[in-house]
Amino acid sequence: MTQFDLTDDQRQIQEMAQKFTADAITPHAGEWDEKHIFPKDTIRQAAELGFGSIYVSEESGGIGLGRLEAALIMEAMAYGCPSTSAFISIHNMAAWMIDRFGGQAVKDKYLPSMVTMERMGSYCLTEPSSGSDAAALKTKAVKDGDHYVVSGSKAFISGGGENEIYVTMVRTGEDGPKGISCLVIEKDMEGVSFGAQEKKLGWHSQPTAQVNFDEVRVPVENLVGSEGEGFRIAMMGLDGGRLNIGACSLGGAQRCLDEAIGYTKDRSQFGKAIAEFQNTQFMLADMETELQAARVLLYAAAVKVTENAPDKTRFAAMAKRLATDTGSAVVDRALQLHGGYGYLQDYPVERFWRDLRVHSILEGTNQIMRMIVARDLLRQ
Repeated sequence: MTQFDLTDDQRQIQEMAQKFTADAITPHAGEWDEKHIFPKDTIRQAAELGFGSIYVSEESGGIGLGRLEAALIMEAMAYGCPSTSAFISIHNMAAWMIDRFGGQAVKDKYLPSMVTMERMGSYCLTEPSSGSDAAALKTKAVKDGDHYVVSGSKAFISGGGENEIYVTMVRTGEDGPKGISCLVIEKDMEGVSFGAQEKKLGWHSQPTAQVNFDEVRVPVENLVGSEGEGFRIAMMGLDGGRLNIGACSLGGAQRCLDEAIGYTKDRSQFGKAIAEFQNTQFMLADMETELQAARVLLYAAAVKVTENAPDKTRFAAMAKRLATDTGSAVVDRALQLHGGYGYLQDYPVERFWRDLRVHSILEGTNQIMRMIVARDLLRQ
């Protein structure tokens, strides 16, 4: 990326993702939402393009791209369905963590089937009693010979009950972040069970459930990184996850802006198209301006994460906060411009309004993003 534009390769990746979305996601997303369909076949078609292993290394079978390219893909797919795009983002985070920090045994065991999304991955950090205070997690792993015995629960897990692989943060040592490790746990291991599927405001195209571990025996070779490194690994994963969820907000908001432009040109009141009223034009201009500003910050943060810049975490937090807040605000105004019709499921805007609301909560709430930014500023 030059300072203000995408490279030809990045544009080709973006166009490929946009074409896939137009053909395979957008025509079906309304039905997936209405009927709570988990579109596994479509998700695996995305993996055929490499979208299941965007920043998994080529040595491990991935396509080895950077975080900006990943953001472009997520943004493009969210134009059709933010829920499905976000699910694919979470799988990518889980696969990257195994590739980046796992030993050869755990890579060989899981990555070939994760690259194709034959087996799909979940990221398990949040617990019923530890959300924003992630370092207080209680799920315990006690070493017993060549296994860890894991007991505890994880909450709000995307893919819970459906996915085959759970990259899970567990407590192997002292209280606080230094006692946390990362294990890969399989759906079919004895002692793994799931709560009922959560009934959610949005994100209806992907399953979400509590994951329970009752003395699950997990081979020691499934440790990702070293004991005590889990929290650091989890936070590094979240830098990329925050960029992707911000990108999903940008894609969803762009769709709603485009829908609002089309609708206001077609809809007439008081003898002329409502697009001709200055109030409408000012709203559209502000929506576009704010969306472009959030996009520039997110793309800049993505480059910093790819290059491992010292301020990458602060920029990822700022970009996530701005993109998700802006995305929701743009969609809200797009719904307002549709009037009463925007509130109906006949139009896609209400689905995006519901789907994007959760983005300011997950991958770290936007209040936590502000804490990360402020602490980094005050440390200087």
